[in-house]
Amino acid sequence: MGEDKKLAEKLTRVYLKIRDKKAQLSSDFKRQEEDLNQKLDKVKAALLDYCKEQGIESVKTSEGLFYRSVKTRYWTSDWEAMHKFVMEHDVPEFLEKRLNQTNVRTFLEENPETVPKGLNVDSEYIISVRKK
Repeated sequence: MGEDKKLAEKLTRVYLKIRDKKAQLSSDFKRQEEDLNQKLDKVKAALLDYCKEQGIESVKTSEGLFYRSVKTRYWTSDWEAMHKFVMEHDVPEFLEKRLNQTNVRTFLEENPETVPKGLNVDSEYIISVRKK
């Protein structure tokens, strides 16, 4: 076996070992983080209950300050109707500025002569490694 082949095998083995260790650490972290998030959620619920029961919005303690506020989120379950609304009322700011990578790639593959003005493309080689 040539030296180049041995080097490639060694690099592959080292890569897989590091990736496996990284995955294990990530898994351990996620498990611990989930446990802590559940505990935080219980404490947050207790703090919200305290504010509600006391009829107050904020509390300053010797340990710190906590307060409650209203968080509102918006979403749609009917994208077709929302798109129509955005167009009718000229409110494109309702939407976030980002491109769907898969749809842009597909469009460009199907229409290679039609490139939208202002489209930037960045391609790079990447390495993928799999176990046997």
